[in-house]
Amino acid sequence: MFERHLVLVGLMGAGKTTVGRRCAELLDRAFLDTDELIVAAAGLPFDELWAVEGEQGFRARERVAVADAVASPVPLVISCGGGAVLDPDNRRALRAAGIVVWLRATSEALARRLTGDDTRPLLAGGDRTATLERLATVRAPAYEAAAHASVDTAGRTIDEVADAVLEEFARCAA
Repeated sequence: MFERHLVLVGLMGAGKTTVGRRCAELLDRAFLDTDELIVAAAGLPFDELWAVEGEQGFRARERVAVADAVASPVPLVISCGGGAVLDPDNRRALRAAGIVVWLRATSEALARRLTGDDTRPLLAGGDRTATLERLATVRAPAYEAAAHASVDTAGRTIDEVADAVLEEFARCAA
């Protein structure tokens, strides 16, 4: 039943990494974060990589990281960067190799969760809530196209979100 990858997508701050690690523990699987793969391959921190290569360079590296992640013959829990689903090839690869769950939250909740995090280039300078709202609006069709299911993270603990994700994973994998 659980031979496919569990893939988490959503905006920054949605909980993909934290919830993904918890789901990996519960499923007794390895956890893989595509942003971490990109940073490790580049040998630069995320914000420096973005500054040096720009969004286009980062997205090219992201395509490679997504392809590498989904090629694993061992089922994983994969956390994708917030913009990974903007690429149609990434969406196709993720859906073909795994069950994709979209973690959702309000822009206000995301902004609160990201308070003090200065490593997000897309949030640099300006109203974080407004920026997240704009990103949510622009990216919603891509998340919808990629996802088999979605989980609202509002007012839930990490364990409650992980349980909801695993329920959707089981439902979609059945």
